[in-house]
Amino acid sequence: MRAQPQRSRILIVDDAPANIKALAGILAEQYEILAATSGPEALKTALAEQVDLVLLDVNMPGQDGYETCQKLKSNGQTQRIPVIFVTAMDEVTHETRGFELGAMDYVAKPIIPAILKARVANAVQLKQQQDKLELLSMTDGLTGIANRRRYEEFLEQHWLLAVRAATPLSLALMDIDYFKLYNDTYGHGAGDECLRLVAERLDAARGRATDLVARYGGEEFVCVLPNTDGHGALLLAERVRNEIRALAIPHSASQTDDCVTVSIGVATTLPRPGVDREAFIKAVDQNLYAAKAGGRNRVEATLWTAPARVML
Repeated sequence: MRAQPQRSRILIVDDAPANIKALAGILAEQYEILAATSGPEALKTALAEQVDLVLLDVNMPGQDGYETCQKLKSNGQTQRIPVIFVTAMDEVTHETRGFELGAMDYVAKPIIPAILKARVANAVQLKQQQDKLELLSMTDGLTGIANRRRYEEFLEQHWLLAVRAATPLSLALMDIDYFKLYNDTYGHGAGDECLRLVAERLDAARGRATDLVARYGGEEFVCVLPNTDGHGALLLAERVRNEIRALAIPHSASQTDDCVTVSIGVATTLPRPGVDREAFIKAVDQNLYAAKAGGRNRVEATLWTAPARVML
């Protein structure tokens, strides 16, 4: 049985519950409706839920629609959500202000259902197209997993979260052993298939949905492990190493084994304000180098602490 496609979510923001009910009555058959009766509540909902469009009343007490739109567009988590203002104000200056703040459209009161539906449909379709393009820009074309751009954004985001929450963060960098020799022996087509198989197994082996596996470049892959201590990171890395070996992809040119293996460098740290993230990444890379220098098909893991600052 084919699963039903998930309906787009529309957040209706109006201080009058009767207005929310009227808009929901027009749109509920086609969309999932969320509601908020104030600007602060709208921001909280947009951050907590997957929202595809905000229908925003301009005239609200306290934080009005303009201020709410400005806050939505200034937050990295909500700035890409399209906003349509719903207002009885029809002066050009009001519309201009809304567009300057990042709104994509206006719907005038009194509401004409056919016009509301058409403008909402256009906004949702545009959002879906943008989401698809964004996903493609974050995906490695060969393996289908996250690419380096997505990895860098994810690491930055979770580094900052770890700083605020005072939780550990682990990073694993892995390299397919003697991959150049693999390509030379079996050809680049087989090499591409090897990369796809390894990526598929890595993605399946990650511990949680909150972890990220990405192609770092060439035959290197990286796994970001938020809220994971050194012991947990080492267990995951060893499981990954064993599962790649268990694929039993023949590699007659390897000087380590008769099939494809990986070397993995792992480091764990407790991110703090002012700590150089690049120095931590370098420590992970050094551990990968040590794993390769130590014979390959092995894991090298350390706990990393930022060097103390010298006070002059």
